[in-house]
Amino acid sequence: MDIKHLKNIIILSFGFLLLFTAYGGLQTLQSSLNPEKGLGVASLSVVYGCLIISSLFLPPIIIKKIGCKWTIVVSMCCYITYSVGNFKPNWYSLIITSAILGFGGGPLWAAKCTYLTTSGIKYAQKIGKEKMDIVNQYFGLFFLIYQSSGIWGNLISSLVLIQNPAKEVLGNMSYSHCGANNCPVASTGTNNTTISPPGVSDRLRYTLMGIYTGCGVLAVLLIIVLLDQIEIKDEEQKEEDKRSIYNSFLDTLRQLKDKRQCLLIPLTMFSGFQQGFLSSDYTRAYVTCTLGIHYVGYVMICFGAANSICSMLFGKLSQYTGRIALFMLAAATSAACIIALLLWKPNPSQFAVFFIFPALWSMSDAICQTLLNAFYGVLFDEHKEAAFANYRLWESLGFVIAFAYSNYLCVFVKLYIVLSVMLLGMLLYLVVEYLEHRKQIATSENVNSVTTTQECDLPGDK
Repeated sequence: MDIKHLKNIIILSFGFLLLFTAYGGLQTLQSSLNPEKGLGVASLSVVYGCLIISSLFLPPIIIKKIGCKWTIVVSMCCYITYSVGNFKPNWYSLIITSAILGFGGGPLWAAKCTYLTTSGIKYAQKIGKEKMDIVNQYFGLFFLIYQSSGIWGNLISSLVLIQNPAKEVLGNMSYSHCGANNCPVASTGTNNTTISPPGVSDRLRYTLMGIYTGCGVLAVLLIIVLLDQIEIKDEEQKEEDKRSIYNSFLDTLRQLKDKRQCLLIPLTMFSGFQQGFLSSDYTRAYVTCTLGIHYVGYVMICFGAANSICSMLFGKLSQYTGRIALFMLAAATSAACIIALLLWKPNPSQFAVFFIFPALWSMSDAICQTLLNAFYGVLFDEHKEAAFANYRLWESLGFVIAFAYSNYLCVFVKLYIVLSVMLLGMLLYLVVEYLEHRKQIATSENVNSVTTTQECDLPGDK
């Protein structure tokens, strides 16, 4: 791999690693750090709600105005405000900073995907290799580094908050309402499913938020100083930079005219549903309910570590197995985990099992995130900004829905919903692969037909 290309991918990846070490750690802790009247969960709903809006309106126009690099810088600054808002959280500061983060999220992810895809395609053309293989490798390397943020963010919070003098006390040792049987109504009775998190002292809160804010600032400085700008448009196309936000919005909506984009919506939403369930429902109904809230960080570290390794592994492996085989592996793994979670009766004596589920689910998530991002980049090569804006829009909608019904449905109902979305998404994904296969056959036949015609019309035959 070319040193310059490799350097840019590594710098971008470590920038996201630092940024999401902070945000990922905060997201996992929100319900515990800010439990008053559901402030923490409400802030996450605002984040992903605004992320949907920003994904619709902002990415194409901002990327065309200031380029991928500076879009990433500005968007990262939006994420830093969320850490600052958690120093003294209230309904005003936290909701406002959540909205700022959400509006920065759409351009951030679209710019990242555009940067990786454009770099991969340019490098593939330079060395004469299949562009899909190079793009897959780039996304695999990115997610290898980025997904490890789940390790560091949760490790930082665990090391800081373990110093908290308040200890958690379980009021009831019955686990009958843990797991799939965990329902909101049960928490209003004997309180055997809901464990109140211990309070966090101001000193520890300030220490944690200071570390997270520092991570965000370092990420911004890393991108500004070391990441190269990348050209994504030819000179004759620069007049399009004058387009309005309204036209940018239309670009994102016009992308939905492509039936392949519409067919990929359920699978894209499944990514949000799956991550939302793991970060909120699995940690609360299985881990906290049975082991205690102090184990949540360690469980999420397991998920982050496995996700990081699997992202690189499957990004590289895809060039030998193809996408379809790996997507089917992801579907089988997710289905197996969901069925097992429906049947499993969690108990502290089964300690290792609590870590096995996030490890397995991380494999499915790694395949979906790595290969689906790469698939979007190659499938919609001529409209990458609008395509990745749609990716973030529909994935964010999955998050919003998962958080919205979190406090109203039993866990087994949520598992059935996630399973249904996954099955529908994989089925429609196979339809897209079939359409692409037919398109390639038709293109090949046309090329052969033109070649045959040219051979029959040689000058010497006339």
